[in-house]
Amino acid sequence: MIGRIPVLDVQPLVDCGRRPAKAAVGESFQVSATVFREGHDAVNANVVLRDPSGRTGPWTPMRELAPGTDRWGAEVTVDAEGRWTFVVEAWSDPVATWRHHAGLKIPAGVDTELTFTEGAALLEKAAGEVPKDEGRAVVLEAADALRDTGAPDAARLAAALHPELTAVLARHPLRELVTASRSMPVQVERRRALFGSWYELFPRSEGAVVTGDGPPVPGTLRTAAERLPAVAAMGFDVVYLPPVHPIGTAFRKGRNNSLDAGPHDVGSPWAIGSPEGGHDALHPDLGTFADFAHFVETARSLRMEVALDFALQASPDHPWVTEHPEWFRRRGDGTIAFAENPPKKYQDIYPIHFDNGLKAYRGLVAETLRLLRFWMERGVRIFRVDNPHTKPVRFWEKVITEINRTDPDVIFLAEAFTRPAMMHALAQVGFQQSYTYFTWRNTKQELTEYLTELTGQAAAYMRPNLFVNTPDILHAYLQHGGRAAFEARAVLAATLSPTWGVYAGYELCEATPVREGSEEYADSEKYELRPRDWAAAEREGRSIAPLITTLNRLRRRHPALQQLRSLHFHHTDNDQIIAYSKRSTAPYADSVLVVVNLDPHHTHEATVSLDMGKLGLTEAQERGAETFPVRDELTGETYHWGRDNYVRLEPGRAGSPAPAHVLTLRPSSPTGGSPNDERQ
Repeated sequence: MIGRIPVLDVQPLVDCGRRPAKAAVGESFQVSATVFREGHDAVNANVVLRDPSGRTGPWTPMRELAPGTDRWGAEVTVDAEGRWTFVVEAWSDPVATWRHHAGLKIPAGVDTELTFTEGAALLEKAAGEVPKDEGRAVVLEAADALRDTGAPDAARLAAALHPELTAVLARHPLRELVTASRSMPVQVERRRALFGSWYELFPRSEGAVVTGDGPPVPGTLRTAAERLPAVAAMGFDVVYLPPVHPIGTAFRKGRNNSLDAGPHDVGSPWAIGSPEGGHDALHPDLGTFADFAHFVETARSLRMEVALDFALQASPDHPWVTEHPEWFRRRGDGTIAFAENPPKKYQDIYPIHFDNGLKAYRGLVAETLRLLRFWMERGVRIFRVDNPHTKPVRFWEKVITEINRTDPDVIFLAEAFTRPAMMHALAQVGFQQSYTYFTWRNTKQELTEYLTELTGQAAAYMRPNLFVNTPDILHAYLQHGGRAAFEARAVLAATLSPTWGVYAGYELCEATPVREGSEEYADSEKYELRPRDWAAAEREGRSIAPLITTLNRLRRRHPALQQLRSLHFHHTDNDQIIAYSKRSTAPYADSVLVVVNLDPHHTHEATVSLDMGKLGLTEAQERGAETFPVRDELTGETYHWGRDNYVRLEPGRAGSPAPAHVLTLRPSSPTGGSPNDERQ
């Protein structure tokens, strides 16, 4: 039945409360509910958090989010991993009701003494809720003032409205008719589930030797480890590897996805399995498990984690094909169906089939758990799952639940560029992070609408990982936008979401497609070795690594950029200029304001009109009565901004600033490293 004080539509809520909402250690999120009561008496509300050990902390007061809406909310912060719960408590506020009535009656001379008498009795009752050393005397003095018939009525009323009394009652209110919502679950995960910078590289390309005179010589895990200091120097936290397993030869793809592979073509790492082994084997060209351990330890010594691709599929040469034929779908002619994503065809890959009976299904679950734990034992605690949307949602719920039951620190990233319903369902059943449509959202309207969606109610369960490119996604914006496009997208991804990622070569602005109209790279690293001369690119000024380094440094330093749900877009009068801010209140106040020129070809000017209340400014600054200093962290320049501000941004080019401002508000920006820095 509905409570005495109705508490409705409590948020965050996932799947009607059947699954927990998500948060990360140190993350702030809003709890909200609709609270009201009959008549005109005042109501109030608060949030009560219960930590994984069962301890209940001090309650957090809520406020009405907009007058007259009956929608109440409060920001709460969780500081430990595990299953938390929260409850919204609504209550009648008799002191607030009396104050409102007294403010109307006493100036009008209506029931003056009766009103003072009732107020004094209420304050005496309220004093019983206040500890002696936390202001009880202030409440009792106000009650005595109401009974002082020798004082002017205005003075007696002023004593009951005094700010000091208001502050005491805010901390220790008199609550009547307390009504609690049902307990709502929140799963709090480690910080890396929310915040991190990813770098994807192919080990076989790092240190590879490719000449026209002989077969190419692939790089190894050892040579790839030599690249890690440079990756760490750019500020990345996670180094992500494509599959490192043996590659099949049947239907092997050649250069640029050709169906005719030559004798020296290395094949796609996603065509997993050969007579040399399957998902629990290393490609012999990459080295041994001792080499893999060296790679993981090198990354760890540089305060990075290794993420490994987990692609649940097989080449025609995988041992599963003969050992577990029940895991594949047969076509009408008896052959196994290869993978397709029309118009793309993957003749070198057999997808897994999940509907060949309960025994086969249970075998797939058991094998998946075995493989994940195999790599977990070798230091992998993050898995980027390839195409999870082509497997049953219930399968992933079972697998992730089983893994996180014993190893709650393991993180799964869903690589699912598919329909929204599937992407959201995968996040709800356990995936800690999700790829998004960010790559295809390039205009101001597209970015505003999509990021508002991702940082709204969806943020209770779906954490976006904004990759700017992938080995098979080179958007036309990058193909035709030049350096400025790469810089703009890096700024957007690094500041819009707590987690972002790049695929190697992005810092060199690699932008040549295999053909016009395609998002595939020419000479794609998926099918061939691609060694890069990083040093030459740095010398020649072709690299935007310095910008990426700056962005990652700012992300580590500013807690605002480590938050997802505080994103707010500000008005600009030019559709080529986008402006937004993020704010953090824990562990200290911090606001960052970003302005980006989305046009990689032209200079643009705009007036940026700020929603001052979203920036955590002083009351005078919010009213527009004062300006405030901001520092552009990309150039080091300081400006004084107010409510309306002129900006002029050029396209980025070598030797010039990026086509953006990343502004920190000087009164509230941190002076040292953030305690939320999790480069461990």
